[in-house]
Amino acid sequence: MNGVHYEPAGGATKTTHYCSRTFENAIWHSHAVFDALQKQTDIKPDLIVGHTGFGTTLFLRELHGCPIINYFEYFYRTTRSDMDFRTDFPAAPIDRLRARARNAAILLDLENCDAAVSPTAWQRDRFPSMFHSKINVIFDGIDTNLWRPMPKSPRRAGNITVPDDVKLVTYATRGMESMRGFDIFMKFAKVLYQRRPDVRFIVVGEDRVCYGGDQKHTGGKSFKEWVLRQDRYDLSKFAFIGTVPPESLAQLFSITDLHVYLTVPFVLSWSLMNALACGTTVMASNTAPVQEMITHGQNGLLVDFFDVEAMALQAEKVLSDPSQYATLGRAGTEFVKNRYSLETCLQQIVGLYERTARQSPLE
Repeated sequence: MNGVHYEPAGGATKTTHYCSRTFENAIWHSHAVFDALQKQTDIKPDLIVGHTGFGTTLFLRELHGCPIINYFEYFYRTTRSDMDFRTDFPAAPIDRLRARARNAAILLDLENCDAAVSPTAWQRDRFPSMFHSKINVIFDGIDTNLWRPMPKSPRRAGNITVPDDVKLVTYATRGMESMRGFDIFMKFAKVLYQRRPDVRFIVVGEDRVCYGGDQKHTGGKSFKEWVLRQDRYDLSKFAFIGTVPPESLAQLFSITDLHVYLTVPFVLSWSLMNALACGTTVMASNTAPVQEMITHGQNGLLVDFFDVEAMALQAEKVLSDPSQYATLGRAGTEFVKNRYSLETCLQQIVGLYERTARQSPLE
């Protein structure tokens, strides 16, 4: 069948309270979805599945008498979270209030759905404990036919060729921002290249902020531009290549000597799982979402998010003898293949869909 298009008739405005704009938009989206599907009398679903937070499934209980599954990505908290982890970039008081209000539509979906899904146990545990039994931990799944170890020689990834005498360190992010530690990476990189003239860095990602309020601290500059102005960097050591096709990124992960992944306590990036699947030696921040996926010394390396010196020391050890750490990469590949492959996760999600579709829906 073809998709059904919907268009919200309104949304939050400047006069809407800053803390309730997310909820206001969710209601407009929910009503638009309801109106669009109400006109599609030929659609009689056995199961409804939706992403929470936008509220798009909220009113469908009044339209279709079938079970509902919602995908729950994140529950906002102001402590032990992305909001207070980086004290060097403090959240504005109004943003802390807004974070609590942003859970309104999420909580409505939690009460309204028959079953729920979160991709990791850490994300599930962010939600109120009274709902944990309702939330199934099922990862989205990694396509291990694409994300897999590839030949390390010749050292090519897309249009990039890396000389054999170069030690390559990579960093990949959707947007260059404090949430993903771009500034910390650059500080680490400077320490490392000052000690090892043979090291080069490839940075994948866009010059934008996807999460957080970095622009409030940068005077209107992009976070990348702001970071590069905080110190003097030898940019000849870096290649900022923007976004690349998945196939090229998989090749890059396969030929790098060390991949660096940093994150505050927040939703885990798929790039970490993709790098592990490719057999990459990964050095990642020792933060809660990462700890669920990496065990230090077994399938990767963990370092303190803020400890640039510790990162540089660990990186020097890896670059001095990459073969010594190759077992970590192989363990990472097996870890993803056995527990988080698309094949494995699809079986789990289909099982949940089938079980839920057979249930009597909530009233």
